[in-house]
Amino acid sequence: MSSLHAGGYPQEQVRARAREGAATVFPPAAAYGHELFGAAPQPVPGDGGDVLEATRLVPPAFMPLRLEKLIELGREPLYQDVELATEVGGFAAALPVYVSAFGSTQVASRDLGIAAGRQAARLGIPMVIGENVGPVNGTGRLGEKEGRTLLGRIAAYQDELAGPGGGIAVQQSTEDADAEIWNLIYSDTSVQPLLESGRLAFELKVGQGAKPGLGGMTLVDRESACRLEQQYAVEPLLPDAAGERTVLRSSCPGTFTEEILAHQVRLMRNNFPRARIWVKLPPSRDVRSAAATAWAAGADAVTVDGAEGGSGWAPVSFLGSVGLPLAECLRRVAPAPGQCLLASGRMWEGARAVKALAAGATAVGLGRAALLAVDEDPQAGLERLVQALALELRLITSALGKYRPADLGPEDLWHPDAAQWSAERRPEPVGR
Repeated sequence: MSSLHAGGYPQEQVRARAREGAATVFPPAAAYGHELFGAAPQPVPGDGGDVLEATRLVPPAFMPLRLEKLIELGREPLYQDVELATEVGGFAAALPVYVSAFGSTQVASRDLGIAAGRQAARLGIPMVIGENVGPVNGTGRLGEKEGRTLLGRIAAYQDELAGPGGGIAVQQSTEDADAEIWNLIYSDTSVQPLLESGRLAFELKVGQGAKPGLGGMTLVDRESACRLEQQYAVEPLLPDAAGERTVLRSSCPGTFTEEILAHQVRLMRNNFPRARIWVKLPPSRDVRSAAATAWAAGADAVTVDGAEGGSGWAPVSFLGSVGLPLAECLRRVAPAPGQCLLASGRMWEGARAVKALAAGATAVGLGRAALLAVDEDPQAGLERLVQALALELRLITSALGKYRPADLGPEDLWHPDAAQWSAERRPEPVGR
């Protein structure tokens, strides 16, 4: 186990789940019959609280779907009867969960990504490989850096695939969308099994939750800065200290208009007809129109990274003050039936996941939670984390009188602000 830092994230709870799995869903077994348990205090809305956390899940008294299930099964339905299998961006998935791209280049260059990929494949859930893996570690076409390369990551995932679920999405930012990475992957013989089974996607990254409106930002040393200054903006942050990373490298944020985004998606569809097409959006005020543009152009999935999501290098002020919270992104997008919306942002346990699904998401992404889990146990940490999450998904969905994630809806949510999850979603003003 390393000293992987996760800021104010509930990392101890995540690490416990990576060690102990489904047992952590309940209070300690030794406390049964000896202690009293009550509801935990909820965050105060309007006081910096997370809207998803302040929202409650509200089961009904009358459950017609439970009656239908009883008739179907010929017995009283149980939580084990909840079917979690979901289509995620054109992929079959064992449950409505995927592994998000890891935002830090240093984290991505370690073996954690390989461990996460192997476990995600065994779980039958999709995984996104971040935009920085190819440039930082190489594509692997010439065997450089072996497993840590882009093709090495894909191979590690492929080697563990057994059932029908899962798939790989290879991410590139809008500024790099015309680079050769996707072409190299699409034409590489080692990736053909994924293409033939319909389990390869390319994700166009328009932005992320950590720094909406900004391009990629990393720290480099002065020698690297001299090589990069013709392509990127570079600015010293600290006096140089023995080659340490003290220079800020910034890039352009990318897509500028609806027409450009639509053109990029259509170009991807034309150039890579056998691959699924995903688009990742930042938590922007016009996220509704951006998602609609992507879907209209033919995207198989749209990913929304709430301001709570994203672990990339960003100004401290951005982390707490810039970008829409995930709950508001979900409220504004409000996907129509058949539109696949993937949501990420502090996902690690079942209640938050079910809230996001009820608010319109098709599946939720594990980012920091997945990293912490494989950091705790590279062999099975992510599998145990997901086992605990799957148990909670079944328990809560059943409690709501439903038996598929797709049946969840705004009626299952309550917030002190009654308009927060209104079935009648209001689009945001255009051009403001």
